[in-house]
Amino acid sequence: MAGAARGNNAKVASAHPSRPRKPNISDVAQMAGVSYQTVSRVLNDAPDVSSATRVRVQQIIKDMGYRRSRAATALSTSRSTAIGILTDGSPRFGPVGTLMALEKVARQKGYFTTVVTVEDPYADSIPKALDTLDEIEVDGIIVIAPLLSMAAAVRDATIQVPVEMIAAGASSTPNVFTYSENQELGARMATQHLIDLGHTDIAHFAGSMDWFDGRVRKRGWEAALRDGGLAPGLCLEGDWSPGWAYETGLRLVKEKRVPQAIFAASDHTALGLIRALAESGIRVPNDVSIVGFDDVEGSDFFLPPLTTVRQDFAALAHASIEVLLGAIEGREVDRVPNEPTLVVRQSAAPARHHRL
Repeated sequence: MAGAARGNNAKVASAHPSRPRKPNISDVAQMAGVSYQTVSRVLNDAPDVSSATRVRVQQIIKDMGYRRSRAATALSTSRSTAIGILTDGSPRFGPVGTLMALEKVARQKGYFTTVVTVEDPYADSIPKALDTLDEIEVDGIIVIAPLLSMAAAVRDATIQVPVEMIAAGASSTPNVFTYSENQELGARMATQHLIDLGHTDIAHFAGSMDWFDGRVRKRGWEAALRDGGLAPGLCLEGDWSPGWAYETGLRLVKEKRVPQAIFAASDHTALGLIRALAESGIRVPNDVSIVGFDDVEGSDFFLPPLTTVRQDFAALAHASIEVLLGAIEGREVDRVPNEPTLVVRQSAAPARHHRL
């Protein structure tokens, strides 16, 4: 799922200055008047610590609210650590692809993952989900947040570990940093391809504006047209589904408002649109050129094979995990967003400069 926020190219440190610092093992040692190694021996239940010292250190650990870092435990025991993943359970291509890739990459890096699904109202479900992840002592959390309302609830929550939100076009805050694929660039590439083919009347079958993805893809379409000296054409907001695109396509045919070219916000949207045009005797790409977004499995077998923008979920997951691990380990991480790829097939052709 998911594009990059403006200004996300800066490096990010793991620490969040506005968040109260959690006590560490050195704090415990200083308060107890013992060495770091003594606290470590108490934590590991080693025998070479006096009973009085052990009791004193354990009480201070309790009083300070110290919680041993799984990352530190992993260094000393070679055991895997844990990452929490928060998702809204959306069945759409982007969120599902992102979730699957994150779980795979985390395992490759030696991290267990715990996935918690939330639902609207997010103001209720997200704090509970974060408490669940806190109880099992994850080292960090990645939130797959396609919806603006979900992201708002995450930002409002109290979180004690590093939290990364995958949300296209969203800005970082002191409590939550963001990462995503540059979907706005992908939308620009799709629209520019149609411009390069000579089209001047380029419509957009948009995704929902309740989604970050829908907003940045629309923004990319508008930007490409503006840079090309063209006014934005028809823009219709939908729900990403082929059913909505099919019904909308039939309506445009009936109203005689079919444009020269269309950038569809998703391949499923393109699929429904192509069927509506075909049933109306309008050929793609002979009469109307269409470019999609996502490169879903099977898009190369659409009729015609679909020109689209490919999201690299594996690359997104690798970069996202690296960003989170940098925050967990206290090192700076480059958050330059990864770029999508335009896949040229047969659904877009040079403009014929006539209206249907």
